[in-house]
Amino acid sequence: MTATPTPAPTGRLEQRGEGHVLLLTRTFRAPVEDVWAAVTEPDRLARWIGTFTGDPAAGRVMFQMTAEEGAAPEEMEIRECTPPHALKVTAHVGDDHWLLDIELTENDGITTLTFSQPGIDPAAAENVGPGWEYYLDRLVAAESGGDPSTIDFERDYYPAMQEYYQKQI
Repeated sequence: MTATPTPAPTGRLEQRGEGHVLLLTRTFRAPVEDVWAAVTEPDRLARWIGTFTGDPAAGRVMFQMTAEEGAAPEEMEIRECTPPHALKVTAHVGDDHWLLDIELTENDGITTLTFSQPGIDPAAAENVGPGWEYYLDRLVAAESGGDPSTIDFERDYYPAMQEYYQKQI
């Protein structure tokens, strides 16, 4: 029996102006429109991260993460939607809000997804970074014919990636 290799963390924390941004990228051997569909169409989104209710054209939806047992729906405010290249939302989680941005670029049939979380508290990166690594790897699995349910957060992402993100500060 061959063990599955543990994923390596890829995110980075950058200072921009007076704030910080968490950045992660993933690449897909697919057209940009296909990757756009994976991050915006309800059926494809549900395969790797969650579901939403409401009309995105209204500028807000309720989003529920499906890989986290008992997760409550959260309001997502759509700040920008420029198909098939940019989706920027604000997640309202209790009294907190997170800016979450996705940018897609395609070059020679390879689409690069850049995920960023502007305004992140650097001290939170050790917890938040592994979570986004996990979800983006679930996206890669879903879009490459793999099974996102085989990706193990507790074994491979947290606390395994915590030290990497602590060193980013």
